[in-house]
Amino acid sequence: MSGPVSEHESPLQIPALSQAAFLLDFDGTLVDIAPTPESVIVPETLPQVLRKLRALCGDALAVVSGRPIDQIDHFLGDIPFAVAGEHGIAIRHRPGGEIEKAALPVVPPLWLAEAQKLTDAWPGTRLEHKQAGFVLHYRGAPEAGNILKKEASNWLTSAKGAFHLQAAKMAWEVRPTGIDKGYAVAALMEHFPFAGRKPVFVGDDVTDEDGIAAAKRLGGVGLRIPTNFANPAALRAWLSALVKEEG
Repeated sequence: MSGPVSEHESPLQIPALSQAAFLLDFDGTLVDIAPTPESVIVPETLPQVLRKLRALCGDALAVVSGRPIDQIDHFLGDIPFAVAGEHGIAIRHRPGGEIEKAALPVVPPLWLAEAQKLTDAWPGTRLEHKQAGFVLHYRGAPEAGNILKKEASNWLTSAKGAFHLQAAKMAWEVRPTGIDKGYAVAALMEHFPFAGRKPVFVGDDVTDEDGIAAAKRLGGVGLRIPTNFANPAALRAWLSALVKEEG
């Protein structure tokens, strides 16, 4: 099966929908990046396309995001069958199911206090707390990016490998080591309705590379914006074409 891609790439080859499982990133992939996480806009036609895609691939549709699960629920409701949040730290394998949480190290309170002081000192930066880490956003102050990275790297010298620093879009994230989107993809693919299917993972930045690699290891396909799609709009057009072709 093939579909529209960026002008630089050959047509995509993905499994037939009857054999595929779709695991999709949210920000910068399904939806366009916004100035703040709260201001993201879900295009009007996207929910219908995703519902059709879920039906055509036997419910095997998941969102794999760096956001907490409740934020994905806010934007997409019950559209995905499964959701992995915070890069796999929290996974809900089925609608209404319990949230499975990975065993996590504790973030030192001193790091959080220093991170708050640092972002308070740089207007345009923002500290985002997560279940087992935190994010230093600098979209509103690009000149602060290197300073935030240096300070966060200094904190991690005492972590003994329990945490690492992950680059994201205009942000630096302190995250537990070993829990990533690849972990999330592998965990989701062990359960119904994903088990036995071929994963199709789509993402857009460094944090998605582990998911792409995991999908390929499991015999599926890993795709990325802008390598395979010029932007989220191009991905949405491709998904729309897929469901129309099969429907």
